[in-house]
Amino acid sequence: MRIAKKLVTRRSFTALAGAAMLATMAPFPSFAQTVTIPIIVKDTTSFYWQIVLAGARAAGKDLNVNVPELGAQSESDINGQISILENAVAGSPAAVVIAPTEFKALGKPIDEAAKAVPIIGIDSAADSKAFTSFLTTDNVQGGRIAADGLAAAIKEATGKEEGEVAIITSLPGVGSLDQRREGFLDQVKTKYPGFKVVADKYADGQATTGLNMMTDLITANPNLVGVFASNLIMAQGVGQAIAENKLGDKIKVIGFDSDDKTVGFLKEGALAGLVVQDPYRMGYDGVKTALAVSKGEKVETFVDTGANLVTKANMNEPKIDALLNPKIK
Repeated sequence: MRIAKKLVTRRSFTALAGAAMLATMAPFPSFAQTVTIPIIVKDTTSFYWQIVLAGARAAGKDLNVNVPELGAQSESDINGQISILENAVAGSPAAVVIAPTEFKALGKPIDEAAKAVPIIGIDSAADSKAFTSFLTTDNVQGGRIAADGLAAAIKEATGKEEGEVAIITSLPGVGSLDQRREGFLDQVKTKYPGFKVVADKYADGQATTGLNMMTDLITANPNLVGVFASNLIMAQGVGQAIAENKLGDKIKVIGFDSDDKTVGFLKEGALAGLVVQDPYRMGYDGVKTALAVSKGEKVETFVDTGANLVTKANMNEPKIDALLNPKIK
């Protein structure tokens, strides 16, 4: 009887120990099963894309998703982004969020990636119909907003909506930039017949090139009254040229996106306005949408994340201030 009692005691102890171990281990499966959704941006060094990543990071924290933050160090590194996409898919994530660097070149790689995992597009389009969902600014409308903002700034300075204007695009073949250019030129043509587009330039994605192009335009076109610099990098370069030549009163410039430098130019008058997107929302909602897709939930195939014209007059309004000063930590 004593032996039986000891066996029972030992078995009870073993059962209790096992239960305790299971109780201790209970939280771990949820960590082991955490969903992984990489986000791939165009340029991890750019302030704009850091805001996108901050939104994705916040979504990962809120939704218990592992979000690897990936991307090249230049928007012109197309092959680099393709390799990053291929490596990300090879890791068998639940889904991938990507902002394609170039419309044509990323088409087939995204088609291939989508055979393995759902692909959520943000910001810029690609030559692919494989996106499960696409979240972006309506960039054609963004170009129209820029044209309206430029016309208003020129009219305020000269009393009329007419004169020579130019557009500088950061890189050829980028879906979002091509659409902004399209919207701007269409709006000028249909709504502002007094404007004459005297230059339609493409740069190489470098702010220094934008600076040099703007300097050349100033020399070659003494009657120039307005410029649309269609992304952050070009707005930096063009704004620098206007500031250095003290031409803010004569040549009105509308940029696209913002950082400390371009906001500074806006305050000083070197830039007349900025068309500002909501990159934080793109990152956050991109991950949120990808998670929903991975669970088999139905999502919108296209989401317009919006754009606003920021001027010196409205830059301190709460809504605008939140767009200009996002929390990226």
